[in-house]
Amino acid sequence: MVKASKGIMEKTRQKFRRSPRQRGLSPITRSFQSFEIGERVTIVIDSSVQRGWPHHRFHGMTGTVVAAEVAPSSWTCDSADESSKLSFGLST
Repeated sequence: MVKASKGIMEKTRQKFRRSPRQRGLSPITRSFQSFEIGERVTIVIDSSVQRGWPHHRFHGMTGTVVAAEVAPSSWTCDSADESSKLSFGLST
């Protein structure tokens, strides 16, 4: 028997599934979003872009923006449920 993979998309078949009206590329304006430090954000993973994903356990969580990284589309978030910092970005 083959060993189950433990990759970034493990057990995400239903979690990242999109409805037929939402399939395809996401709007370009989503890549240009900017967030202020201290702003509360909801982490929603866009499955049409496979770069800059946080771990899928953070999908749907709400956090506070702590810092902006070097890239303008990359942020560090402080999760409300856990006391860990989460760093993720959008690919442009």
